[in-house]
Amino acid sequence: MSAPRRPLGLCLAGPTAAGKTAVALDLARHAEVEIISVDSALVYRGMDVGTAKPSAAERAEVAHHLIDIRDPAEAYSAAQFVADATRLAAEIRARGRLPLLVGGTMLYFKALREGLDAMPPADPARRRALDERAAREGWPALHAELARVDPATAARLAPHDAQRIQRALEVHALSGRPLSAWQQGKRAADAQAWPLLALEPQAREWLHRRIGERFAAMLAAGLVDEVRALRARGDLNPEMPSMRCVGYRQTWAALDRDELQALPERGIAATRQLAKRQLTWLRGMARQVVACDAPDAPAQARAALLALARGEAPAC
Repeated sequence: MSAPRRPLGLCLAGPTAAGKTAVALDLARHAEVEIISVDSALVYRGMDVGTAKPSAAERAEVAHHLIDIRDPAEAYSAAQFVADATRLAAEIRARGRLPLLVGGTMLYFKALREGLDAMPPADPARRRALDERAAREGWPALHAELARVDPATAARLAPHDAQRIQRALEVHALSGRPLSAWQQGKRAADAQAWPLLALEPQAREWLHRRIGERFAAMLAAGLVDEVRALRARGDLNPEMPSMRCVGYRQTWAALDRDELQALPERGIAATRQLAKRQLTWLRGMARQVVACDAPDAPAQARAALLALARGEAPAC
């Protein structure tokens, strides 16, 4: 019988506020790991409060990668993430440590584990036309159009997810095929090379309570002032990927309308919607699951991750 195959890296995913950072730091106290962030918001400098960026103390405790690597005016793609994460994981393994990929950007996990689609490249003229339509009709109207031509993709996108709605309509217009059809051609997930442990709640109310507490903590820590400073730069706008991040988009809109009193409710609602989409993504991915609302969740997750590191199937 052949020996278990050691993974290229361990993946720890879950919805926002599920406790991923705490589990990652707990594992780092029991194994030689370095953390690779799998978060499309943590890549941006100057966006600390609204992203729940690991503190200086946490980053001193264990090495973190792919944090603060882009200016908010710049874009960062799934393809760039896959290239960066693959390189970093190899460097970490060469140092005799274990790469631990932690985050909630499920598209990045999916791209790393299943590969990227050979879809049509971006078409700037078509994107401008879609932007102009959205300015006239609103992104929900374009989302409704997407639901007619690609219901599978529309079902997992929020009506205001401008970047992904635009790309899905662009792909359909250029190829005549829905984005979901392109994605069906991907290879199967390599569960042994990049095994995934998901933190998922048994009770959605537990997660909702944590989301509310965390958004309140962000507001108390200065989220509004952080967004004010980003707006004051003059080179950012609410349609940029960085400013579409949950929390930032709602705060920007509240400042535009002078409706800060409504921000807590709207921010919490948007974060709950994000968590729902993240859980939908996870249900379609090969994974092991630990209940993040279990009293011994960190210990369960640590045991499962250590088993995965040995190339074994965890007992969860």
